[in-house]
Amino acid sequence: MADNSWDKCVEEAVNVLESRQLLRSLRPICVSSQKDEGMVRSRGKEGDEYKVFDGMSQWDRTSVEVSVSIPTFHKWLHDEPSNGEESLSGEALGECRKERFKKLLLFSGNDYLGLSSHPTIANAAASAVQEYGMGPKGSALICGYTTYHRLLESSLAELKKKEDCLVCPTGFSANMAAMVAIGSVASLLAASGKPLKDEKVAIFSDALNHASIIDGIRLAERQGNVEVFVYRHCDMYHLNSLLSSCKMKRKVVVTDSLFSMDGDFAPMQELSKLRKKHGFLLAIDDAHGTFVCGENGGGVAEQFNCEADVDICVGTLSKAAGCHGGFIACSKKWKQLIQSRGRSFIFSTAIPIPMAAAAYAAVVVARKEGWRRKAIWERVKEFEALSGVRISSPIISLVVGNQEKALQGSRYLLKSGFHVMAIRPPTVPPNSCRLRVTLSATHTTEDVKKLITALSSCLDFHNTNHIPSYLSPKL
Repeated sequence: MADNSWDKCVEEAVNVLESRQLLRSLRPICVSSQKDEGMVRSRGKEGDEYKVFDGMSQWDRTSVEVSVSIPTFHKWLHDEPSNGEESLSGEALGECRKERFKKLLLFSGNDYLGLSSHPTIANAAASAVQEYGMGPKGSALICGYTTYHRLLESSLAELKKKEDCLVCPTGFSANMAAMVAIGSVASLLAASGKPLKDEKVAIFSDALNHASIIDGIRLAERQGNVEVFVYRHCDMYHLNSLLSSCKMKRKVVVTDSLFSMDGDFAPMQELSKLRKKHGFLLAIDDAHGTFVCGENGGGVAEQFNCEADVDICVGTLSKAAGCHGGFIACSKKWKQLIQSRGRSFIFSTAIPIPMAAAAYAAVVVARKEGWRRKAIWERVKEFEALSGVRISSPIISLVVGNQEKALQGSRYLLKSGFHVMAIRPPTVPPNSCRLRVTLSATHTTEDVKKLITALSSCLDFHNTNHIPSYLSPKL
């Protein structure tokens, strides 16, 4: 199937939707200011409103320094079940009194650049709240899509070097919408409306893809639009074999770009070569790579110089951006199709205006404060040098084996003042339980040294290993 065949397919699918009056449109609305200043201003075009900094400031530390109540601390230590009810007191919601709270250094979050505590981003959200409240409450196709959402989409499309972008309520809903929309091509172009086997879309999915990809594929499969092929984790020989033996014309390969539990990268350059050979559509979930990887924060595809080979790039605003929401960067035609067929987008309320404003500010700050990307990769180098464990990203997967070993390690680190979670089934296969450590630009060299010392007391770095994850494929 030629490289441009997917362009033709999606164009035909959009035309079918239009002919059936099923093509949906986004109409950005301008919200009246509660300060009576009229319509929404065009914010940040010159960057004047978005103050940036040359290095770490005191507030940055709040992104990695947290506290838990003493009751929560004791329940956690003894692995007692909790619904969070012990944190409902008024004090827990206000200032933490030292004697009633345990301070912890966070090494388990996804706030890779520390932007969740950035004053410029907080001010963007606060300003939007004061002027517009939460904004219109409705799905993006009804009334929830504003000029703020459109500005955010434009900035993300530019970041990802794509024609357009669709902002979604979450990263999970973005992957769901993308997978279902891809599958809808089959039913839209089928003569009878119900595709025959060779008319379906063949989706080739990495065995360790995120649950949101898997659930999206399952829904598309349930709708009768796709056939699913799972290839062994990052195994390009296996993928090539599956592609070569598949006689279906419409092929899609979908993969995480940076895997959330193993911390390894998809072989992007090899995928680009296979794309040229087989002509498949390449979709990636760049949730953990966006703003972190690449010189400009464009993500894993930028880092491996293959942005042009990625057709659909899904991302999130709730990790390195320090905000909330998801997005799909793609062509204009794909956006039209996804906004018309992606159920998790269509039937969800759009993100509030303050979050769209904050996320746009995060895009600006992440681009301009390049020192944050440099800092996080310095922490990666330091962890590797101090521990002797080979790692390739800020996600460090220390596989210890059974569940009890992982829980013991997590409890020891808790006592030592570190928030590091034990990852257990069903998130990972049995006997591959692990301590998952994540690094941030706002960690210091001293933080990493202290963590390494604590880890050395509860595990043997030389005996941490990776169990072949493909032995337990998720699909």
